[in-house]
Amino acid sequence: VQLQASGGGLVQAGDSLRLSCAASGGTFSSYVMGWFRQAPGKEREFVAAISWSGSSINYADSVKGRFTISRDNAKITVYLQMNSLKPEDTAVYYCAVDRSLVVRTQRYNYDYWGQGTQVTVSS
Repeated sequence: VQLQASGGGLVQAGDSLRLSCAASGGTFSSYVMGWFRQAPGKEREFVAAISWSGSSINYADSVKGRFTISRDNAKITVYLQMNSLKPEDTAVYYCAVDRSLVVRTQRYNYDYWGQGTQVTVSS
């Protein structure tokens, strides 16, 4: 299984970015797809996750109202629309797959990980 994340970059506070993560090389029926992030010197933390049907979504409190996760199952791709970005959103963003029907937020539940894409927000 390969996960390829893209869309990161350098933006100013208040700007928007859209991250994408395409999955390949496996069977992805009924999988949860999620995003985590890791800032320098910090633990990797949960950002958002979405169930296969899209009916169940969970966000970290720090991004609620600003970030939107979505997925296109035909393309086996998950997206993270990030609006009103803040300097504290600066991190490497990782997409991940959890072979579960239930949206979970703990990183140890996720089986497959992408390589990460850097998001830098300047003040």
